[in-house]
Amino acid sequence: MNSIPSQEPIRLSYRRIYILPTRRGLGFVLLLILLLLIAFIYNNNLVYLLGFLLFSLFFITILHTVKSLEGLVIRKGHSPNIFAGDLAESNLIIENPGSTVRYGIQLGTDEDSMQTVDIKAQQNARVSLSQRVNKRGWFIASKPVIASCYPFGLFRAWNSLNIELKTLVYPQPLMQDCPLPENNSSDGAQGNAQKGQDDFYGLQSYQPGDSIRHIHWRTFAKGQGLFTRQYSGVQSSEIWLDYEQTTGSGQEERLSQMCRWVLDADKAELAYGFRLSGLIIEPSRGDAHSVQCLEALALA
Repeated sequence: MNSIPSQEPIRLSYRRIYILPTRRGLGFVLLLILLLLIAFIYNNNLVYLLGFLLFSLFFITILHTVKSLEGLVIRKGHSPNIFAGDLAESNLIIENPGSTVRYGIQLGTDEDSMQTVDIKAQQNARVSLSQRVNKRGWFIASKPVIASCYPFGLFRAWNSLNIELKTLVYPQPLMQDCPLPENNSSDGAQGNAQKGQDDFYGLQSYQPGDSIRHIHWRTFAKGQGLFTRQYSGVQSSEIWLDYEQTTGSGQEERLSQMCRWVLDADKAELAYGFRLSGLIIEPSRGDAHSVQCLEALALA
């Protein structure tokens, strides 16, 4: 069997499907053997007839169980990027091009994660396989298994799908607030607030990203809350997020801080540049820009 994961939809043929009796099927076989022994010992024609009917049912079930999977087409759906610590959603779409309903189709990576769906004729079903991921980078899910025990549960037909399910995992954003880096422009303004640093004109409640040097410690000491000093003037809303300016104790913590900066700057609708290990992304804003920065952090 080809070990390279398929990038194309997989169509199940008879040659791809494996089948074995279940515990119920093995119990059914023991029952048939017992009936034939009784018929042989007592020379009972009615028991012979019942035994042969059940044997016929047993072998016909093999055909129907395989037929429940034969012809199905499985293809990858969209698997959204996530942050470390979240659930990776690996989406698969099962298409039924046939003219009959497929009952009891099971899909999962192991016995505990199996999901069961019925697929109408010439329709499809979407199955999402969830798995928690704690490490950034590319996450490749275990090979999913599609199976069926239809119609009586005497046999289990299955196929281990050689399909690659990849999800890009961003670093987990730093949980505690961390001010955005100071703007390097000549006005020296703080990047995440539309205010300058020329003339003091009042106080406002502290916002994540406000410079620590602007905190009004006197009101904080009086127990009146945390406020920052505001200044009049024109301020540039363009900042640079630089890995060298992070303060974490290790690489993962520093990348988490960078991730938090990207999310905060994007939320504040700031134009921001990005520097990481020789990679320079010019200042911009918007979803495409933030995704580009987050992908760089995930693959650093």
